[in-house]
Order: sequence, then structure tokens, then C-alpha cells
Amino acid sequence: MTRAWTLPLLLLLPGSLVGAGLILRGDVVGGAALLALFVLLAVVHSPLVFPRSLGAPEAQRRSAVDGRPVVFWRPGCKYCIRLRIRLGRRAREVHWVDIWRDPAGAAVVRAANDGNETVPTVLVAGRPHVNPDPAWVREQLAPSA
Repeated sequence: MTRAWTLPLLLLLPGSLVGAGLILRGDVVGGAALLALFVLLAVVHSPLVFPRSLGAPEAQRRSAVDGRPVVFWRPGCKYCIRLRIRLGRRAREVHWVDIWRDPAGAAVVRAANDGNETVPTVLVAGRPHVNPDPAWVREQLAPSA
């Protein structure tokens, strides 16, 4: 779990120090802008942006029942962030598995990618798709009501 928060903390702590230093030197606007930028970067690279993760067995079981895709991801992955942002509100319809928190999920990804933990890996109907186009993933979801 701590590995998922390493990058956000590495962004937040130095950004806070530099921003506070600028504010103390009298550059309130620059310091506040820099601090806001680093907070935004920390949030985007944290698990907070993603819907709650499931374990791989539970996600695959739910996918078999409702037919929705399973997305294997990890915090800090720019392609995972791109997929999450491009899915928008529909991201809550997908089953998310954080491979850094779930060893079974990491094993599924390695099995699908010749031993590599390449994410996002999306399972649709039991077939893996590595870093698919977000528009394609949206097409795999049932039409919204």
C-alpha cells in the first residue's frame, strides 16, 4: 500500500517546501500557484483518482456476471491516468484492480504480457488487451441508461 503513495508524497513534499519558501519571500501568488500545481499532480498520481480497487478474483467473478471489463492498473502510470480520465463518469462501470495492492492481479497481468507488468491491461470477455484506446473501452461497456 505504501508504494502506491510514494510518488504522490514525492510530489507533494518538495512542492510544499518550495511553495512555502516562495510565499515566505513575498511571492504569494507564485508560491500558491506552485503549491496548487504540486497538489494537483499528487492527487492525479494517487489512488484517489481511481474508483475503489477490487481483488483480481472478485473483479473477474463480477465481470463474468455483468460482462463489464476489468482494468488492471497501478498508481503513477500515465497510461492508466489517461484511460481513467478519458472514461470520465463511465470509469465507475469498470472493475479496477490495482496490481500493486493485489498480487493475484499482478500475476494476471504478467501472464498476459510475457512476464511484464504492462498496464493498463484490460480484460474483456476473458481476453487481455494491453493499453487499449479509451474509446474502445467505452464501446465495451453496455449502453448507458
